[in-house]
This record gives sequence, structure tokens and C-alpha cells, in this order.
Amino acid sequence: MAWKLDGAIKAILFDKDGTLIDFDRTWSVINRNATSIAAAGNAALADKLLKVCGMDPLTGKTRADSMFAAANASEIARHMVAHGSPVEPDKLARLLDQAFVDGADAAVPLCDLDHLMGTLTGAGLPLGIASSDGEASIRRTVEVLGLAGHVSFIAGYDSGHGPKPEPGMIHAYAAHLGLSASQIAMVGDNRHDLAMARAAGAGAAIGVLSGTGTHQSLAELADICIPSVADLPGLLACN
Repeated sequence: MAWKLDGAIKAILFDKDGTLIDFDRTWSVINRNATSIAAAGNAALADKLLKVCGMDPLTGKTRADSMFAAANASEIARHMVAHGSPVEPDKLARLLDQAFVDGADAAVPLCDLDHLMGTLTGAGLPLGIASSDGEASIRRTVEVLGLAGHVSFIAGYDSGHGPKPEPGMIHAYAAHLGLSASQIAMVGDNRHDLAMARAAGAGAAIGVLSGTGTHQSLAELADICIPSVADLPGLLACN
């Protein structure tokens, strides 16, 4: 059965990586740098950490719902330490956060995001971003891509609303707009995005197949899966 949004949706909350940003083209270099930092220059350990965090060292592809695909810097740091990193976990988390901010300068958008967001805001839909990345990295990405004029809300794992898949980011966005969670559509490429939508009581959980997630991994939690965010205006009939 076909599914489409109804008029009850008043705002959209996007995940960032794999949803707005090309995950592999942006993050393969960042993740290699992150594992090099965690491995303290030990190349064999760096390759091991890439694999246990979900990235294939040869192809640069990241596995759906893996640490690199879904976790935040603190979670990734602890996982790396558990698998051999000699760096103290809190220090490593800080180093990873900075590496992720630095990497934002090379963010590769998945489509013409300025046009897409302009279309959506022009249809009266406020837009926000909720990511497992740190807030500083998200803000840097928005700045680099020239999207600040479209995005009214930003939440990272360290913004005080709790990490995904807890519901706090969606609840904070709803409070920011004076809406209920049932009036917000969550758009993401990973199960934790959609699980957050379900936990928060969001009005829609939309999976995109442009990131690390697959139809098989997302379909259980999604109301609908679409190829990419470029297809949202058609789904919303606002293009």
C-alpha cells in the first residue's frame, strides 16, 4: 500500500550523515584519521579498529548500524579502547570530536541541499538537524554548505538532549517550535534515527537509502523508505 504524509506534519528533522551528507565520500577519510589517532600510529591496530567500528579498510564502505554509522564520539572511543586503543577513553572522545569538526570542511552533500531546503521552507516547513555527531561539527557542516538560513534547530549527542535512539532530540525540537512530536517527521538513514522517531512519538519515520542503511535494515521501523532526501518534496507534494 502506498504511504504519504498528511497535513498533520508541520516540521522536518533530518539526520546528517548518510541523509544530507554522502557518508562514504565524507567519512572514509575522517574515520581513517580517527583510527590512526586511536591506534597512536600503529597501522595494524588502525586497520583492526576500522573493521571493528564497521568500515572496510579496502573499500571505505561502512556497515549499516555499525559504530561508525550510528554511534557518537564517546561510544566510539570506548569501543576502540575495548579493542586495543591505548588512549584513555575520555581523552580519545575529545580527540575524535575535534577530528570530526575538522573533517566537516570536506563534507559532500547528497544533492542540492540549498534548493531542497529552500523548497521545504518555502512550503512552510521548519527544518532541523539531529545527529550523533557533536554539535560543533554539525554547525561547521551547516556553515560550510551554506545552509544556516534554512536550519532553525541543531542537536548533537552533546547538546544536552540525550543521544539517539533516545527521544530527547525530537522532543527538544518540538518544544523549540511549539509543536507536538506527532507533528514532526524524522528523516534518517539508520535504525537509530527511526527508533528515536518511534520512541518520541514522531508523526512520521522516513528512511532514506542514500546512507549506510538498507531497505532490509530500515523497513521494520520506517513508515516509508525513499531513495534520498531529494525525493521529499514529491512525497510532501510541495515541489
